[in-house]
Parts: sequence; C-alpha cells; structure tokens
Amino acid sequence: METCTQDLAALSRVGGYVEGRLVRRSWSRPAAIWRAFTDSELLALWLAPGGIEPWAGGRVRLDFEGGATVIESRVSAFEDGRLVEFSWSQGDEPLRPVRLCVEPSGVGARVTVTVLTPDGEDAARACAGWEAHLDMLEAALDGAPIAFPFERFKAAREAYKPVAAGL
Repeated sequence: METCTQDLAALSRVGGYVEGRLVRRSWSRPAAIWRAFTDSELLALWLAPGGIEPWAGGRVRLDFEGGATVIESRVSAFEDGRLVEFSWSQGDEPLRPVRLCVEPSGVGARVTVTVLTPDGEDAARACAGWEAHLDMLEAALDGAPIAFPFERFKAAREAYKPVAAGL
C-alpha cells in the first residue's frame, strides 16, 4: 500500500462527528485484504487480537494492550468480501463507527477506512491511529508484520491537528 504523511485522510463534518476517510492502494488482491479484515489470526497481526464475526449483527471483540482496552460491539454493516462496519467504542461510550472497505483497483485493491469521531473528541488521534494500523496491514500482507509504529502515529497526529481544528 502507498502511504505518506502528506496524503492525509479527507476530513469533513458529518452531523455530530468528524469523518476521516483514509484511502490506500495495495498490490495485494482484494481477497487477501478481506481475509485480513475478518480472519482472527490475521486481524491480530495488524489491528488487535480478537475477532469480527462476518455478518450483520455479528460480534466484534478487539483486545488492545493486553486487555487494557477492549472493544466490544456489533457489526452494523456487512457486504461479504467488500465491507464491514462496527463501532470503535467501549461499553456505554458514544458510537465511533468505523468502516473497512476493499475493492478491486487495477492489479490490486483500494482500501478505504472511514472513521467517525464524535464532536469534542480527538479526531487527529483517531485518524493517526488508523494511519498506523494501515501501515501494519501493509506489512502483514507483505508477510513481515510490524509492531505499532508510534513514530508514524505521532507524526500523523501532528499533521492532522490543524486540519481537524479547522473544521
């Protein structure tokens, strides 16, 4: 996948949210990316241990930082082989929908992550986190998984701050 800190997500205001839309191109086939979105073993290599049940209403459980942060929600939208959406929230927190989408593009695929951050929350942090996880996805698809790239996260967050503040 092509990544570059200059290619920031498109940010916009949608209702009571800031929407970030991150788009990446990949040489990987859409089916391989889809497996990374839905297969528990592959999901742990780029996002977090846990699982996403691949159907509308399916259970989502992601265990970050050895249990310090646990996301438990339900799949709110699902198209087999193409998209899965769920809330990136814990317990009674506000909904933070995230949509993972893959579609064919040339010889590879286009990956789109759409994340909604409630007004008053740090949209720069949310988008920077997904930037880092997309780098992890790329590495996992290349067969060389990496740890969470904190330097990439910090640089992306600083780049997003003025953009988010201007909305």
